[in-house]
Amino acid sequence: MSNTRIERDSMGELHVPEQALYGAQTQRAVDNFPISHQRMPAQFIRALILAKAAAAKANVELKQLSESQGKAIVDAAQGLLEGDFMQHFPVDIFQTGSGTSSNMNANEVIATLASRLLGEPVNPNDHVNCGQSSNDIIPTTIHVSAALGLHEQLLPALVHLVQVIERKAVEVHPFIKTGRTHLMDAMPVRMSQVLEGWAQQLKANIGHLQDLLPSLQSLAQGGTAVGTGINAHPQFAAGFSRQLSSLTQVQFTPGKNLFALIGSQDTAVAVSGQLKAIAVTLMKIANDLRWMNSGPLAGLGEIELEGLQPGSSIMPGKVNPVIPEATAMVAAQVIGNDTTITVAGQSGNFELNVMLPIIAQNLLSSIELLANSSRLLADKAIASFKVNELKLKEALSRNPILVTALNPIIGYQKAAEIAKTAYKQGRPVIDVALEHTDLSRSQLEILLDPEKLTAGGV
Repeated sequence: MSNTRIERDSMGELHVPEQALYGAQTQRAVDNFPISHQRMPAQFIRALILAKAAAAKANVELKQLSESQGKAIVDAAQGLLEGDFMQHFPVDIFQTGSGTSSNMNANEVIATLASRLLGEPVNPNDHVNCGQSSNDIIPTTIHVSAALGLHEQLLPALVHLVQVIERKAVEVHPFIKTGRTHLMDAMPVRMSQVLEGWAQQLKANIGHLQDLLPSLQSLAQGGTAVGTGINAHPQFAAGFSRQLSSLTQVQFTPGKNLFALIGSQDTAVAVSGQLKAIAVTLMKIANDLRWMNSGPLAGLGEIELEGLQPGSSIMPGKVNPVIPEATAMVAAQVIGNDTTITVAGQSGNFELNVMLPIIAQNLLSSIELLANSSRLLADKAIASFKVNELKLKEALSRNPILVTALNPIIGYQKAAEIAKTAYKQGRPVIDVALEHTDLSRSQLEILLDPEKLTAGGV
């Protein structure tokens, strides 16, 4: 075969593309798994490369590698991260369930580059993979990549979204709108109260996510094949975590029980569950925005979202709530990702979970989707929407549910009769109440004042 070279591993010889940095085991995976043609996420590969650098540094300290070998491995890893490293990682997501193919892909690529730098052979297994097994490095990389994704992407995006919502709440505080339960007219609320509710939902989600970080930053590294740590230096786990913390500026620690971290993916399942909760919150916010923006003539028309693009290929002038719609689709995808992770998390058979690559893919996908959509929702929907005050006042003036405020004075039954009459006749509730109670108009204006009613019993 032209443009190929012969590589060898424990199973024999095979052809590898001549310019490829990887070797035989990566090529076997490419040949064996032509399934989705999707590679492992770049965030995962980045974390795996960082883990290899941290391992080399720890092994040099522990005298498991020579200083020259360790430096060559670290320099090779850093060189990869500075360039287009994904071109060297062709292995499909749907591969061996331990992620061994991706681990060996990293070992082979780094070994090739390190060998060139050192001028003598650096072995993928004996040197780059020193003190490690796929069974601990891949669970470790899932935790590391997810933790970095939360610190660098999702948590800052959620904080930004909360800040934008809170600023908008101050801006729209003067506006009072008809509240709705069951999509039906209810007692009035301030628009600021609606937005403050969204902000509190997100703050609670941020807190729950932060509560999971210590578990996510606890690593399986050092357990090697089954959790016993065979072939790893007794101090390797501690040294690895220290070196990785230095490289990433995120505090990682050795796991308290490596059997649990290799045999299960409970932490990933828990994090995914919280990502699902965030998706549910974003779906609620997106749908509230869509409803309030609906119309503008035949819907609620309470707000006007920023017009970003034509909404129809056939209906001129139509503008759709595209950012809330995109956010809702993200939420649906994240909920689906969580289902996959839940099923995959059940596949901890004895000493190893064997659906690690798909857990990594779905977890990192959810983090990225939520982070990106949160910023768009903040900047292109919430920050820029305009309030239609005329529409708000029109609906409020005709809302018979305001009669609820008269319950303590005239009783529920009488108030219900007034509300039904106001609905039937299409008249303001204050006029009907004036006819059916002994209350004066000035008394009714005070009792039925929407601004007063938004305070409730608070």
